[in-house]
Amino acid sequence: MEELLSTTNIVTFVLSLLAAVSFIAFTLPFLNREQKKERFRSVIEKKRKALFEQSKEQMGARGKAVQQTSARDTLATFFKVQNLLGEMGDKVRIQMLQAGIRNPTAPLKFIIARFVLPTVLMGIAMLFIAKGDKELSNTMTLAILGGSAFFGYKLPGLMLKNQIQKRMQEINLNFPDALDMMLICVQGGIGLEQTVHRIAEEVAENSETLAEELGILSAEMAMLNDRRAALQDFAKRVGSGAARSFATALIQAEQYGTSVSQAMRVMADESREMRMATAEQKAASLPPKLTVPMIAFFLPVLFIIILGPTILKFLASR
Repeated sequence: MEELLSTTNIVTFVLSLLAAVSFIAFTLPFLNREQKKERFRSVIEKKRKALFEQSKEQMGARGKAVQQTSARDTLATFFKVQNLLGEMGDKVRIQMLQAGIRNPTAPLKFIIARFVLPTVLMGIAMLFIAKGDKELSNTMTLAILGGSAFFGYKLPGLMLKNQIQKRMQEINLNFPDALDMMLICVQGGIGLEQTVHRIAEEVAENSETLAEELGILSAEMAMLNDRRAALQDFAKRVGSGAARSFATALIQAEQYGTSVSQAMRVMADESREMRMATAEQKAASLPPKLTVPMIAFFLPVLFIIILGPTILKFLASR
C-alpha cells in the first residue's frame, strides 16, 4: 500500500491525468468543427431537396393532375389555416425564419401556443388560489389571473424574440469577415453562386448560423432562376444588419447594372465600421454597468481589508 502511494506513483498519475485532459482539450474543438460542418451540410441538403421537389411539382403540374393524400397536403392545409389569420400569420412566418425555425407547421404551433398557454397558466393560478389557506379579495384574484394570462400570451413572443436577437448578433459579428472573403473570390473571377457556397463552407467552423443562411442562399440561387427572389428571401431570413444590407446592395447592383465587386467593397467597409461602432458602444456602456457591482461587492470587501486590522487592534487594546 505504501508503495502504491509513493511520491513517484502519485506524480506519474497526476501527469498522466493532465496529459489526458490536455489531449481532450486539444481534440475537442476539431470534433466540434466537424459536427458543425455536418449540421451545415445536412441543412443545405434538405433545402436543395425541397427546392428540387418544388420544381418537380411545378413541372408535373403542367401535365396530368393527380390528386394524392400525403403529408404535403396536410402542410398545405396548415398553410391555408395560417392564411386565414392574415397579416399575423405572415409576420409569424417571417419571425420563425429569422429565428432559424424552418418547420412549415411552426407558425401555426406558435399561434396556437399563444392562445393555449394563457388558459393553462390561468388554470394553474386558479388551482393555487383554491388550494391556498388565505382568502384573497376579488381584485387580487382578478389581478393574478389577468397577470398569468398576460404572461402566458407574451412568453412565446419573448422566447422567439430572444432567439432572433441571438442569431442577428452572431450574423452581424461574423458577416464582415465573410464579406471580405466574398470580395476576394469575386475579384478572382468566381461566380456569385459559387462564391456564396464556398464562403458558407469556410465560415461553418466559426458561425454555424451564418453558414446555414449563406448555404440556403447559394442553393436557392443555383436551383431558382430568379436571383433577385433568392436575395429577397435571404434578407427576410436574416432580419436586419449587414447581411440584409448586403442583399439589398446586390439586388440594386443587378437592377442597375453596376459592378458587384464594387458594391461588395463598399459593403465590406460599411460592415467593418458598423462592427467597430457596436464595439465602441458596448465599451462606452461598460462603466455605468460596473457601478452597481462595485458598490455592492468590491467596496465592502475593500473597506473590510483596510479597516479590519485597525478595528481588531482597537478591540484588543480595550
